[in-house]
Amino acid sequence: MGITKLADLIRLDAHDAISHKDISDYTGKVIALDTSIVVNQFRAATPALSPLTGLFFRTLTFLEHGIKPVFVFDGKPPGEKAAVLEKRAETAGWRFSNRTGIASSQTKDCLQLLRLLGVPFIQAPGDAEAMCAWLVRAGTVDAVASEDMDSLPFGANILIRQLNAKKDSEVIEYSLPKLLQKLQISHEEFVDLCILLGCDYCDKIAGLGPRRALTLIQKHRTIENVVLNVNRKTHPVPLFWKYKEARKLFLDAPQIETPELVWTEPDEEALVKFLCHVKYVKEERVRSRMEKFRKTREEREKEKAAGCTKQTKMEDFFRVTRKRGQPVEAADSLSSNTKRPKSK
Repeated sequence: MGITKLADLIRLDAHDAISHKDISDYTGKVIALDTSIVVNQFRAATPALSPLTGLFFRTLTFLEHGIKPVFVFDGKPPGEKAAVLEKRAETAGWRFSNRTGIASSQTKDCLQLLRLLGVPFIQAPGDAEAMCAWLVRAGTVDAVASEDMDSLPFGANILIRQLNAKKDSEVIEYSLPKLLQKLQISHEEFVDLCILLGCDYCDKIAGLGPRRALTLIQKHRTIENVVLNVNRKTHPVPLFWKYKEARKLFLDAPQIETPELVWTEPDEEALVKFLCHVKYVKEERVRSRMEKFRKTREEREKEKAAGCTKQTKMEDFFRVTRKRGQPVEAADSLSSNTKRPKSK
């Protein structure tokens, strides 16, 4: 679920925090992805096919565009989120099996595929979204790519949505610094706002809409003060409300050392052996996709050697919000050069 109606609230009250881009704008960037979201997208879109096939195709597309993906896997889910995950899996007709954080057979298959693709992955101690956000704050990656909005209260400065490798898709980028500046609240106050909106870790105050929640936080600054000033008859506060535990989950950084990220060339023969001979994907599909990958990479290398750059189209000078005419600022986005520890 992520954060209930947060995207709508940002669009209406902090549209300057949104930029609309193309996948090619992220060439050379290191992007962290919550693997479970990527896999579940394919499971929902093509339930008859293995999500491994989708992960294989999408990862190659990222690499073709010069994007350096880092896949993050969920560890043991927080107790506060377990019930939500079980209900979500039941609704989708899946079996939730990650109560202990032990890797499932599907996770092990994804890990093996990424090894053969030469792409780094990280095992989070808990929630993968929290780990992705921490990687951004630590300067290890440039941004988080996710369809859930949780990355923003977890502290990711840049969140990318719809990085789904379709040529006609419009990638949406959210800037947390711009968002906080526009709403005139701190990150801690923003976390409290997200809890009031509705998150995966606790209940919410009933009947409290996004605009009202924002107004209350801007005026009273903390959930504790909001509770003292809200009409409990129209907006009953949950009994034994675990908002403090939810707040702590959003604000506490994962206890893990900064990982070293290394990308290597995909091993085609090993990929064919694994995907085709073990997982029974048609060999022709794998071979043809690898051939396209090589040709695309060769073309890009030739263009780079010749000093060619992507031609700028007229509309690139005037990127506008789809169906809206709001101006988009360039600051605090991935268009600006930020220093990061050198990755291999």
